[in-house]
Amino acid sequence: MIKDKTMKFYGMRDLDRLPQLTGLSEHQKFEIKVVSHVLPFRTNSYIVDELIDWNNIPNDPMFQLTFVQKEMLEPEHFNKMAKVISRGSNADEIKSVSHAIRMELKPHPAGQMTANVPLMDDEPVPGVQHKYRETCLVFPSSGQTCHAYCTFCFRWAQFVGINDLKFATDESKRFQKYIREHKELTDVLFTGGDPMVMTLPKLEAYILPLLEPEFDHIQNIRIGTKSLSYWPYKYVTDKDADGIMRLFEKVVESGKHLAIMAHFSHWVELQTPVVREAIKRIRNTGAEIRSQSPVLRHINDNAAVWSRMWKEQVKMGIIPYYMFVERKTGAENYFEIPLYKTFEIFREAYTSLSGLHRTVRGPSMSAMPGKVAIDGIETIRGEKVFVLSFIQGRKAEWVRRPFFAKYSETATWLDQLKPAWREEKFFYKDELDQILQEKADKYDNLPNIKPSVSGAA
Repeated sequence: MIKDKTMKFYGMRDLDRLPQLTGLSEHQKFEIKVVSHVLPFRTNSYIVDELIDWNNIPNDPMFQLTFVQKEMLEPEHFNKMAKVISRGSNADEIKSVSHAIRMELKPHPAGQMTANVPLMDDEPVPGVQHKYRETCLVFPSSGQTCHAYCTFCFRWAQFVGINDLKFATDESKRFQKYIREHKELTDVLFTGGDPMVMTLPKLEAYILPLLEPEFDHIQNIRIGTKSLSYWPYKYVTDKDADGIMRLFEKVVESGKHLAIMAHFSHWVELQTPVVREAIKRIRNTGAEIRSQSPVLRHINDNAAVWSRMWKEQVKMGIIPYYMFVERKTGAENYFEIPLYKTFEIFREAYTSLSGLHRTVRGPSMSAMPGKVAIDGIETIRGEKVFVLSFIQGRKAEWVRRPFFAKYSETATWLDQLKPAWREEKFFYKDELDQILQEKADKYDNLPNIKPSVSGAA
């Protein structure tokens, strides 16, 4: 029997009164406070009480996943912020320095605010990204926070209180009109933040309209969420838990496929009785759970961790889906791993699994042209190369077309790779430039539109 639990949030102001942190020195707490003025910091009572091994601090993966560390900022950024705080500066000065640092951390990578945003009636559609033909992302305005903040999150800019960096739907429901009119769409992915922070009535307001006949072209509804890891009580004992199960059943009974895109970064997140019960309840509705996470230094940069996690997931009925490469934003330098090493971790874990587990894809980079997978490292025509392909592309014709990059032991992202055999450019480059320029021209010709996508990397 799972007992009801009330969630408590912990942030920067709670560091001095959390009993689990008594083992940290005042200097260590100060470091967390400094970084928290730049990168968002939030954890909760479930993570603190049930997931973190406080005998393994600071190396515990769940501690690293939710508590910011000094090294997550560049030394010059950390020292600048620490100096301002130490001298007792006023709130406005602290905010100004914090904002300046954030703007240097690439708050929205790979066209998040521009190249992926569709236009309708000569205006951008708030809270929608439509990068791939069949799939659009919807960012519910009420779901732009999380039960806790991952320290690696590439959408950290959603949580730092700067309206220009936020990405969310407005209240006009123009996103529904856009989805209704674009019959090429088959998949809608609700994302954030985390849509599962929303109450049941708000979830229903976003999901139930898609079950109407005018949305028959939508076959798959996905919900991207970390809630199973950070607050599984949402599905078990919270007041909306039974209602959420009925909502999931209604989606499945309508004939649509419901996929919970769960973010699991480590097998530790699968161990508690409440998460196991939550997974069981969700699966009993007919919904599927798929798992994804980036590979991250300090947290899961070990093939044994991934192998154990995927095996545990399949045993519980979860489908391993993606291993991602950490995106180029925020605390990337703390978490990123060279691409060759990322592939080695993936391959070693993958070869330890049976066929049932090999639904997982990756390592995948969600870059400007699309989701690019590292398929192998080979020597071809006398040159050591990365074998690459698109899992998804801005043009469907690019998908699963192999291409090759010169091998590198330092590259951590697609834009650091060079074509193999002294080729001038990758095969998609000209078409990508054309796509981005056409989008830039559309934006630049609209009144009161600030962003431009020309030259986007």
